Amino acid sequence: MAFSADELRVLRRALAIALHPAPLPDEDVQDCLRLAGSVDEAVGEAGRLRAFLLADLVRYRNALPGSLSGYLELLQDALAAGYDPRPEDLAALRALRGGAVAAALLERCQVLAERSVRARLAGRAVPATAPAPRSRLLALPGGRAAEPEKPETPVAPARPAQPSGRPAPKPSEVFPPRRRPVPPPQQRAAG
Repeated sequence: MAFSADELRVLRRALAIALHPAPLPDEDVQDCLRLAGSVDEAVGEAGRLRAFLLADLVRYRNALPGSLSGYLELLQDALAAGYDPRPEDLAALRALRGGAVAAALLERCQVLAERSVRARLAGRAVPATAPAPRSRLLALPGGRAAEPEKPETPVAPARPAQPSGRPAPKPSEVFPPRRRPVPPPQQRAAG
């Protein structure tokens, strides 16, 4: 996750306030709440992207052997992102182990699967497939909670977003499949 310079300024200020509580101006509280909302949105977006990529991996696995190169590439990406190989992945790789890449991935997945099983048996937590939901930021130390209570004015409810008239794009439109360049066919000289 990357922060802009403005977000880093807010984050640095919030951390300083957490270490040395002091009353905050409303503007600082609003900045912190906006930053917390942005982080929540980024975490949710990362979870949706991860779910999409895992669903894509399942689609490629189900289309084997025709989707061999795409499946192996997606599986490598998923493993790099902390994916725990499933028994279906191991079975698919065993069926494909004739190739060097599939054989190497099978060895790697077997080591990861064994490590995961040992961790579960030992009672240690194994990385979850989806991030745990984060609770909302309700109050900041030294922020509005430190100020005397002011009577709240009723806030008008936000209007729902107006549909733009066009449907939401499909994941395949937003994230097109990766294709490797095909080398041009070699021409034979007539002789």
